[in-house]
Amino acid sequence: MITNIYVIILTIFVVWMLFFDENSYLMHKEFNKEIKELNTWIEYHKKKIAEDKQTIKNLQDSLELERFAREKYLMKKKDEDIYIIEFDTIEK
Repeated sequence: MITNIYVIILTIFVVWMLFFDENSYLMHKEFNKEIKELNTWIEYHKKKIAEDKQTIKNLQDSLELERFAREKYLMKKKDEDIYIIEFDTIEK
């Protein structure tokens, strides 16, 4: 049975297609992993774009723009003093 030439050729063909061919199972597995990583990357950036669009929409209001500038860039009005209080988080 194993000495049958067709079985030997079929076995060699299957092994070749599974492991050595450029379209092998291992390559497909690697490509599927890469596709999942890229889809995760795309979803992350879609969320970031949605957040940025919401921020831009909020910044159309002058009060929100002022609040954003004060919190993010520590800007201030003329004749105004800002005190930054930092808390020491290391226990002594």
